[in-house]
Amino acid sequence: MTWLKLDPSSWLTSATPISVTRFATRVVIDNNTCEYATVIQVDSVNKHGILLEVVQVLTDLNLIIIKAYISSDGGWFMDVFKVTDIDGKKIRDEEVMNCIKMSLETYACLLPSLRSSVGVMPSKEHTSIELIGTDRPGLLSEVCAVLADLHCNVVNAEIWTHNARAAAVVHVTEESTGCAIEDSKRLSSIRELLRYVLKGNNDLTTAKMVISPPGVLHKERRLHQMMFADRDYEMVGRAGIEKPEDNSSRPEVVLLDCVEKDYTVVTLRSKDRPKLFFDTIFTLTDLQYVVFHGTVHTGRMVAYQEYYIRHVDGLPISSEAERQRVAQCLEAAIQRRASEGLELELCTEDRIGLLSDITRIFRENSLSIRRAEISTKAGKAIDTFHVTDVSGNAVEPKTVDSICRQIGQTILKVKRNSSFTPKSQQETASGFLFGNLFKPRRSIRTYT
Repeated sequence: MTWLKLDPSSWLTSATPISVTRFATRVVIDNNTCEYATVIQVDSVNKHGILLEVVQVLTDLNLIIIKAYISSDGGWFMDVFKVTDIDGKKIRDEEVMNCIKMSLETYACLLPSLRSSVGVMPSKEHTSIELIGTDRPGLLSEVCAVLADLHCNVVNAEIWTHNARAAAVVHVTEESTGCAIEDSKRLSSIRELLRYVLKGNNDLTTAKMVISPPGVLHKERRLHQMMFADRDYEMVGRAGIEKPEDNSSRPEVVLLDCVEKDYTVVTLRSKDRPKLFFDTIFTLTDLQYVVFHGTVHTGRMVAYQEYYIRHVDGLPISSEAERQRVAQCLEAAIQRRASEGLELELCTEDRIGLLSDITRIFRENSLSIRRAEISTKAGKAIDTFHVTDVSGNAVEPKTVDSICRQIGQTILKVKRNSSFTPKSQQETASGFLFGNLFKPRRSIRTYT
């Protein structure tokens, strides 16, 4: 196995870079140094949360980060990323490169408070609805049916399920106006009916439904925060949830002490997937930890990540309870977005009630939606669903054929049949990626 090279300057020696410097932030985009990827270097004055913001920009631009080197000791931040587009190719379009540079510089220079990242920009384009409750087959269908009956048009949404909990951020507009819903009686009616749907028969105390203040929020950040607040990471001990016997699909999380440099080292190994880097960095940042050094490497469907961290108070992790909590939170963050089951892609002309009709057909065919991304662009609905049968098993081919016939062979297509169990690897995560830089003196504690 080949690990990430640790000297970032060697990635850029022969480059003819495109760079812009503004407010002490420098972004270099280089297509010459690496044979298979575009290299992006970001140098800036260090601020808490800047790593997360940079990773979020790259992720939101649909760039695939295949390798990364992180260093933020002292007052300076430097990150080097190797990225490709979603097709695995270098970024060569000048317009896209300029967009990357300007976006990174804007975030690096105008870093918002992490706690104010929800609702920071006023907007009346849509109403944002947050939902969380016990997952069950047909839940999304019921929610969509209520919204359709209330003449609410779903503009976009994201739905995650994890540890028998379901969370969703849904953006809706008024059917008659195409704008955000502002009438207080309408909003009250929406709250009451959706809460009733979420509660069902067995979730009378933990179901939650909130209509957020007008603003622009990052749905994926918010979903992580919602599920964390719901304590979805506490799988063992929750009523009705048992620890799975087969741990082959679970990520490996290793925490160990680096006494000489006063860091806690977090090493992760998991099945690779899009946005994995963002999910782990967000979790550490939201838990108020600072990443001082780190490496990320992906290869043969497996991702390796290592971070040298301290709490924002400057101290490493000092207790077993804190170690356990960090390990559980990282594992949950990796698994929430895991692509479980059959991936179906829908693309058709958008209309009022479309999502309600589609999810009803899934329910009638005994499918359970594990994750979904709903969007509308230029009058078209572009939706992705990850589905299993109601028992969590693979969907029968005849069921897939039946659903495609009902919805339309050209409208609904099988995009991918995800395997949730990665092949076993000989490599372990017990060693340092930064091997010769630091030498641990205390025993390794592993939580998997």
